[in-house]
Amino acid sequence: MTPETVMTIGRQALELTLMVAAPLLLTALVIGLLVSIFQAATQINEMTLSFIPKLLGMFVVLIIAGPWMIGLLVDYMQRLFNSIPWMVG
Repeated sequence: MTPETVMTIGRQALELTLMVAAPLLLTALVIGLLVSIFQAATQINEMTLSFIPKLLGMFVVLIIAGPWMIGLLVDYMQRLFNSIPWMVG
């Protein structure tokens, strides 16, 4: 196994991680921003106010994008396991 192969596998793993995490992180970011604007407009300074909307939003995103995320992970793992004989031999 060459260093280039290791770097390629690592790069693909990082790209996959970003692709799988991005919908959840962007949802949490947008909901947090909206709740912060609401808190600033109403002068409600409760730190726990954003927790439930973020939790519900991320749950909805997991229901919608979950099959796509699982598909990406399964495809990557299948490609990785299928390339083991090529990498070793």
